[in-house]
Amino acid sequence: MNYEILNKISVIEYLLEIKEVMDFFEDDEIVAEEIGDGNLNYVYKVKSVKNPNKAIIVKQAVPFLRCVGEEFPLSRERMTYEIRALKKFHNIFPNFVPKIYYSSEDMSLVAMQYLANHIIMREGLIDRVKYDNFSEHISTYMSATLFYTSSLALNSSNKRELISKFNGNSELCKLTEDLVFSFAFMEHETNDNANVKGNKKALELFADNEFKEKILTLKYKFMTQSDALLHGDLHTGSIMINQDETYVIDPEFAFVGPFGFDIGALLANLINNYIHHVVVTKDEEFQSWLLNVTSEVLNKFQEKFLNYWDEHSDSALFVDGYLDNNFLRSYKQKFIKNILRESVGFAGAKMARRVYGVAGVAEIRGIEDKTLRAEAEVLALKISRKFVMNYEDINNVEEIMEIVKNVR
Repeated sequence: MNYEILNKISVIEYLLEIKEVMDFFEDDEIVAEEIGDGNLNYVYKVKSVKNPNKAIIVKQAVPFLRCVGEEFPLSRERMTYEIRALKKFHNIFPNFVPKIYYSSEDMSLVAMQYLANHIIMREGLIDRVKYDNFSEHISTYMSATLFYTSSLALNSSNKRELISKFNGNSELCKLTEDLVFSFAFMEHETNDNANVKGNKKALELFADNEFKEKILTLKYKFMTQSDALLHGDLHTGSIMINQDETYVIDPEFAFVGPFGFDIGALLANLINNYIHHVVVTKDEEFQSWLLNVTSEVLNKFQEKFLNYWDEHSDSALFVDGYLDNNFLRSYKQKFIKNILRESVGFAGAKMARRVYGVAGVAEIRGIEDKTLRAEAEVLALKISRKFVMNYEDINNVEEIMEIVKNVR
């Protein structure tokens, strides 16, 4: 079928011809409702008329930035990479990735599991919901997907094949390069200019050349390091969760990039939520829980990543017998510490760009009280600057948490 943009009527006509989908619905009559509120794509919930709890999600990319309109063209090939990433991550650890019932790269469309009993994690955290299994789940997801798509697990030909399948996602990589590492730190039309105009803190940020020089170093790492297959936009808005399960969704920014980028993106979002509760709810008990969970995520990631490495002796990096066991153990410890350090740097860039850049986060930009919002912005900028300026000297997770707790 040639590509066409579907609506809630034509998506049903399309799905009626898809055996895998109709097998799921057991030939029930189906209807669709649009539920997407994102910037890029159309998202439909398709459900059985007889049994509305039986449902799937259908997501289709369109050839423009949906939140702006057709005057902002954007290749729909991003869905190609989302489909490939969902399949790859599901093969590595299916517990944390929605099941795919059908996909079509030609139609830029995927039909997948409907997570009826889950909510977007960002919403839950703002409402002070504690997810006590989260650190275990997300550390497993990150350590497994990053390790098993890296040259620590793959041979050279398989790694190059992986790169060839994903690094055509140049348009969304360029979007990240511009919005995360450039435009948010200068006067630019895409910024939250209603908040930037006459804002002393914004002008200070735009003039902070020491900070911006460090951001350039991080941008270069993003542009050139091909460590592992990344989700590319791993924040709390890309996680569906309940007390028992955690699912990572929306990997349309997937590409083969630096280990620390996904970890840093998640770290940034957890700290932004912490800032929200410092400034708005002033709930010290939930703040403490958030910092403990953040520490657990980082510590468990390192432990699990090293465990996968110990269990997997065959890789493109090491020739058997090259290092004795003591030197090998030391090398691995240095390697994982470097991942942690770069994660902190990327977290700082991510936090800072959310303050005045085009895509804010609800934890900060959603604060209605202007005085409290300004307080949250200042705190986010202070922590992010500490992260960016000092990430190369970080030695452990405790030092990261000390920066967060001590910046006021």
